[in-house]
Amino acid sequence: MIDITLENFESDLITTSMQVPVLLDIWAEWCGPCKALGPVLERLEEEYAGRFMLAKVNADEQQEIAGQLSQMFGVRSIPFCVMFVGGQPVDGFVGALPAEKIREFLDKHVPGEGEIASAEETTQAEELAEEGDLDTAAAKLEDALAKDPNNDEARYELIKLLLSEGQVEAAKHVFLPVAGRATGPVPEARPLAFSRYISAVQAARQGRAPQELEAAISANKRDFAARFELAQLFWAASQPTMAMDELLEIIMRDKAWNEELPRKTYVAILEVMTKPQPKPVAGKPVAGAPGAQDKPKLEIAGKVEITGNDPVIDQYRRKLSMALF
Repeated sequence: MIDITLENFESDLITTSMQVPVLLDIWAEWCGPCKALGPVLERLEEEYAGRFMLAKVNADEQQEIAGQLSQMFGVRSIPFCVMFVGGQPVDGFVGALPAEKIREFLDKHVPGEGEIASAEETTQAEELAEEGDLDTAAAKLEDALAKDPNNDEARYELIKLLLSEGQVEAAKHVFLPVAGRATGPVPEARPLAFSRYISAVQAARQGRAPQELEAAISANKRDFAARFELAQLFWAASQPTMAMDELLEIIMRDKAWNEELPRKTYVAILEVMTKPQPKPVAGKPVAGAPGAQDKPKLEIAGKVEITGNDPVIDQYRRKLSMALF
């Protein structure tokens, strides 16, 4: 449990919430229900064994913090607890709720033990893959998915690893649970990108040899079918920048070719290359506080710094933008 002030709000609350959910208890010395709630929260922090962190702010001593949060959620009383996830206040409750009700609230935001173990194994697997130990990395990713089937990061990392080794059918099997998210009126960007990646690897296995494609392009710079096929070969061979270079040649000459397939594939390659960022959730209504929707984001939370993209990704985003506009 940590005490929050303006001085450590960003370092001890916002930054910490990027790694683990933080429950901020807004209280005051004169508040009887606050004194009843405090020990309950402290016991729950111990019970959850590090799956969330408890923070406390004295409403009288830190009026700016308490005031901004109260205004955001439309709350005028304490005790008032706010959950921070991914650097943003996402939910809260008012009053000295019993422990079982607080557990229900926590379980909406706090990862389960399986989720935490799965995330740890995913990180270990990524490190092993960078070191070249692909077999152990794959085994850890499979175990991470078994512990938490909703661990999309583990799923996509495993798909990338399998495709890099040419195991298309295995990659398709791992992709199957999220395949539906790549279709429909508004497909999700990441599943759609990996769907295109799988298709590219499949096409590369069945297409022409690189030498044949390069000869066709040398004979006709506008042989877009050969260029696109060569781009798929490069992508399948884990050479994404070379693939994007070929796609750019098509885009610069004919943006609309084949229903803009080169642009769509280029965007998919960037998406596959990009490490997913934590996704802050907009403020939710607070239990016991009607009309708390659509409140402004907490001003001080806006100071969170998000890690920048890989410079190669940024460079190729600029290249696409220049080619299109």
